[in-house]
Amino acid sequence: MTFDTLFGKPKAIIAMAHFAPMPGQPLHDDNGGIRALVDAVRRDVEILAASGVDAVMFCNEGDRPYRTKVGPEVPAVMAAAIAETKPDLEIPFGVDILWDPVAAIGLAHAVGARFVREVFSGAYAGDFGIWNTDPAESLAYRRRIGAKDVKLFFNVTAEFAAPIAPREIGLTARSAVFSSLADAVCISGVVTGTGVDLADLQAAKDAVGDAAPVIANTGVRPETVREILAVADGCIVGTALKRDGNTWNEVDADRVARLVAAAAESGEWEPRTAGVSA
Repeated sequence: MTFDTLFGKPKAIIAMAHFAPMPGQPLHDDNGGIRALVDAVRRDVEILAASGVDAVMFCNEGDRPYRTKVGPEVPAVMAAAIAETKPDLEIPFGVDILWDPVAAIGLAHAVGARFVREVFSGAYAGDFGIWNTDPAESLAYRRRIGAKDVKLFFNVTAEFAAPIAPREIGLTARSAVFSSLADAVCISGVVTGTGVDLADLQAAKDAVGDAAPVIANTGVRPETVREILAVADGCIVGTALKRDGNTWNEVDADRVARLVAAAAESGEWEPRTAGVSA
């Protein structure tokens, strides 16, 4: 897969649409409830969709501490919000449920998302305890429910955790594509909002080549987007687009505009024309 087939252009910027904490989670807003949660994400998406980015990705980012298996309320609330937002969304979108690949694939199929980002492969130890994965089951589930057109973006450098059996990043990325059938590979910093190591990004790109896109997954900012897009096929941006650069704040239209302008000035990427969807 190339980004030409998914987004209609060789390089892409994907902007995050973060959900506030879901019902039942420690930081959920009991007073605002689901209505406030849905209204907030819709507001963010309206700004992002008009900005020139290539896609948005819906994610339950507020659900700290994250779980490797979520309850049914998470995909249910996300599906309801996306159903309200989708009619006005003229660019592609994806989904991410932290960190439950099967739930995310099911959600993607239900709402018509084009891609899913998850930690699909590897074994890790970190903030969530011992974290194992099963890429074969994730891909088999995608096949069973008829979601084979949903592309899978493998985050091969899990945030908040370290691999139990570390390997050189190029080998890890190449293995994700050739043995686990990743459609794209994401390279992250150590936690949300932390910049990607350019050496890791280059190593992954060198190893994967043209077999799959390589994406800078965290910490992309106006000051770094030029050098990142010179190496990567795209980037996923969240924290840099928020008020005061705080992951948990709302999207700031001025910060989005600065990121888009910096990316366009790099010569590596062009903003999407308003109202055009791949």
